[in-house]
Parts: sequence; C-alpha cells; structure tokens
Amino acid sequence: MKVKYNLQKKCGKARYGILDTNYGSYETPMFMPVGTQATVKTLDYRELKEIHSAIILSNTYHLWLRPGEDIVASSGGLHKFMHYDGPILTDSGGFQVFSLAKKKDITEEGVKFKSHIDGRSLLLTPEKSIQIQNKLDSDIAMSFDECIPYPATYDYAKQSTERTLRWAKRGKEAFNNERQSLFGIVQGGEYEDLRKYSAEETVKINFDGYAIGGTSVGENKETMYKMIDYAIKYLPEDKPRYLMGVGDPLDLFEGVERGIDMFDCVHPTRLARHGHAFTIEGKINMKNAKYKEDFTPIDRTCDCECCKNYTKAYIRHLLTASETLGQRLLSIHNLRFLIRIMEEIRISIKEDKFLDYKAKFIEKYTQNKEKSKEIA
Repeated sequence: MKVKYNLQKKCGKARYGILDTNYGSYETPMFMPVGTQATVKTLDYRELKEIHSAIILSNTYHLWLRPGEDIVASSGGLHKFMHYDGPILTDSGGFQVFSLAKKKDITEEGVKFKSHIDGRSLLLTPEKSIQIQNKLDSDIAMSFDECIPYPATYDYAKQSTERTLRWAKRGKEAFNNERQSLFGIVQGGEYEDLRKYSAEETVKINFDGYAIGGTSVGENKETMYKMIDYAIKYLPEDKPRYLMGVGDPLDLFEGVERGIDMFDCVHPTRLARHGHAFTIEGKINMKNAKYKEDFTPIDRTCDCECCKNYTKAYIRHLLTASETLGQRLLSIHNLRFLIRIMEEIRISIKEDKFLDYKAKFIEKYTQNKEKSKEIA
C-alpha cells in the first residue's frame, strides 16, 4: 500500500499526524534511525523496538555495492533480509555519490564514479536507483537527485536543480512497485527562487511525499533554516514532509516549528561511536576523566536500558577499554533520547504547548555551555 498521511492537529505550523504504512500506523513528527547497510550500527531489531523506533532508513548505494539488490530480493526483500518488521525507507544513493565518490562525472544520463570499495567504474541513473529500490522492496523509496554542495554558485545550483527535476520525472516513470511509495526531493541550494521553483515543480510530478534535500552539507544553521522556509510553504498539507540528514536536537525543534514531519540522521550513532552522549543538559564526552567515579546514569530523565541499568563510570570504563558494548549502549541511549524528544513534541502539539516545550527544552539543553564544549 502507499503511505497515507493524516493531519490531526496543528500548533502554529507544527504538525501532529498519523502516517499509515504497510507495517502499521505511526505518529509524526518522528525521528528515523539510520541503518545504512541494512543495520543500525551495533543494534539489533529487538533493541530498535525497545527504543520505540518506527521507520528506519537503509541506503540504495551501499546495498547496491554490497551485497547487491538481487541477493536482498532473493531473501524476500529488505525486511526479511535484516529481520525488521517495521517500515523501511531507502535513500536514493544521491547523497552517498556526493559524499563518498572522490571523482564523479555528473551528466544528463546520471552519475559516473568509482566505487569507494573496490575502485570499479559505476553509473547510477535515476532509473537504476528506482530499479534497485523496487527490488529492495522498502516501504518508501526516494527519487534520485543531485545533492548541491555548499557553497555553490547560482548558475550551478540552477542547472543542478533543473537536472534533478528531469531525473525525478524519469524515476517516476520507471517506478514499478505497488507496495512502495515514492517521495520526491526538493533541491535549490541556498537560493530562495530556486527552492520555490524546485518545490512547485516537484509537487506537479505528484509524489507520495516530499523531502527537503541539500541541507546539512556545510552551511550554517541560519542558512539551513532559510532553506526549509524557502521550500516548505509550497509543499501540500496532505502529504508527509521529510527533512533529510538532520538529527541535532535543536534542529529537530526548528524543523518541527516549520512544519516538518520526518527526520533522519547518522548523528546519534556516530556520536556514540566517538564516546559522546546526549543529555537533557547538553552533549557530554563520556571519556572525560570526571566521570571515572560517577555512579549516576547518563541522564536521570531517560528511560532507555542504558540509563536504567548502567552508570557513567561503567560506560566510561567500556569506552576507555575499547569495548564495543560501550558504543552499543551509547547508541541505544542517543537514539532513544531523540525518539523520546519527538514523543514529547507530539504531546506538546496536541496540547497546543509546542512553543512552551521548545523554550523549556532549549533553556535546559543549553544552560551548561561547558558540557556542549566538551565535544567541540
């Protein structure tokens, strides 16, 4: 079935909704953990369920290169391959080409580049991206786009935006999976008229949902928020809106305030692998010596298994001893922290208290500047 978005309540521009999928109905706004290579790093499906994960992401580029879409299809599709009985969204591979391929040749046909694994020459086209995603059998597939770098000249951004629209039409024509939904991606760089043009033209193609892409690519926060503002007002109210690659707690609030329904990012698990944790009072570096004899949980307000059962001293010991369990527990905590924020945001929207909750969260999260500086 196609995903269906049902808007239930608004508080300003912030939206509370229900997203119906092949695997049940889920509340929005939501944060989606990233399982790039058919796994959320160090976590299994039981832990994902325990942190109340809903949609998770996987990636077309990586699964195409390894193990290959045909192997995943032979296993019965991505859900069976990775043993996850919830909805899955697959990114198109466009961002990975942008970020991983050192040399790439972008043409009207697609993108020619060399594999970051074995150096072989590859060509990824809009049709190929859709074909791979159809075989992976995710619940939501993404249109193939070019992620515009920051900064980019106006002329480059304009040419890229127009090409992404042509690719979107080709991908829509190639799409062939009745169980899947297909989302379009709005580009346009930092330029207001290009974001407007991209949004309006992408909506005309009539996708099942819409993503705002090309953010979190090196721009400052103010510029990123403007990119959202430039595009979101042209997206339909009755379709889900997805901000790609954003996972900082403060950015989640800013996105929700502007009307975003879905977020994803590798940020929480990447922070965990480097020994950093979210707390209600800001981010902390768990390797810091001051936690050596701290027998309190990472965050007393958190209900994750890590905070219920382990102390800062123990987590620090695991990290300094290079034990994988430390990274795993921090990943559980960081993901649950963001998912719990979204749960509280949904409640605040339903109660017409979103801005109050946002102000209280930010005041507490930023009150201890020293904690935030620990991971700088």
